Amino acid sequence: MKKKILIVDDEAGIRLLLEDLLESDRHEIFTAKSGKEALELLSIHTFDLLIIDYKLPITDGVEVIKQLEKEHKELSIIVMSGLVENIKDEVITLRNVKKVLSKPFNVLEVKEFVNQLLVQ
Repeated sequence: MKKKILIVDDEAGIRLLLEDLLESDRHEIFTAKSGKEALELLSIHTFDLLIIDYKLPITDGVEVIKQLEKEHKELSIIVMSGLVENIKDEVITLRNVKKVLSKPFNVLEVKEFVNQLLVQ
């Protein structure tokens, strides 16, 4: 069965890279370039996985995750950041966060981790 993944990053290159990478595994991919856009998509669709950048314009990644927790939405989340050491303590307390990815990341590791997560 196809899994639905939402990729949120303000960098088009990252969105395209992840979209190509995960579509090849037959997942249904949605993308957003801001936290606001992500929240709109999350209110309309049910996703199996959210891959979100920590640093986003207007509404950042952590705000989006906290909003989802407030609404008791259950989905696995991967947070991406260029400054993983600075954010690890903050995001590890968020219950749906399964992994914190350091940018730049190894695409094969991401692909493998996503597929393991979605098989559960």
